Amino acid sequence: MSTFLFDQIIFGPVKSRRLGISLGVNLMPTDSKVCSFDCIYCECGWTPKMREQKAVLPTREMVKQKMEEKLIEMVENNELPDVITFAGNGEPTLHPEFEVIIDDTIELRNKLTPKARIAVLSNATMLHKPAVVRALLKVEDNIQKLDSAFEETVRKIDCPTSRFRLSDVVENLKAFDGKVIIQTLFLRGNHKGEVIDNTTESELSAWLELVKEIKPSQVMIYTIDRDTPATGLEKVKLGELQQIAERIKEMGFNVQVSG
Repeated sequence: MSTFLFDQIIFGPVKSRRLGISLGVNLMPTDSKVCSFDCIYCECGWTPKMREQKAVLPTREMVKQKMEEKLIEMVENNELPDVITFAGNGEPTLHPEFEVIIDDTIELRNKLTPKARIAVLSNATMLHKPAVVRALLKVEDNIQKLDSAFEETVRKIDCPTSRFRLSDVVENLKAFDGKVIIQTLFLRGNHKGEVIDNTTESELSAWLELVKEIKPSQVMIYTIDRDTPATGLEKVKLGELQQIAERIKEMGFNVQVSG
């Protein structure tokens, strides 16, 4: 199916299902994806297995310059963002200057759009790095992926491209002591001859137990919204998502549903 890449460092603003008016920040190349996952549902397509040349990431200076230019333009047009969101063509926390880029973003936000939140959409694979954790603790919306409580299912859906242990990820999420938002995409289908479904009762029960352990400030649940690189995948109906949300609420957690 048709997927796309973000062709700019700063993109949007776009209306996000979960975050409102969002100004996007892409710390990856504008012509290819760089990620520690290869999710079967990723709107940016597959993660390249081999590269003829090393991926070139935007510098800290370039990110700051482009962000400042765009925020000034938005202020002049009275189109202020609700949130500045780090997402783009892969995993933002892979950028070697991630922490100082977050510091620059906080500085610009405070100066130009002080009411805007800063969000990071991450797959939680870089939480073993102290600099990444320090940076994430500085932002308002530290949003981390947890698509299943079972490593086998994570490997089917998210397809880690390097060393991965779900138990380590869960411990790192718990270490945020509640200053984290858990984000989960629910889907069904078939891929490479295997059934994909993280909505079964066994999946949900185990996932809810992990949510209870992690104690996030909020849980975001959603389903496929755009084209995916893998075929044979199905959206989960809004009514089903709302039923899952009710179980989360009964546990005492805030939840946001995007169908």
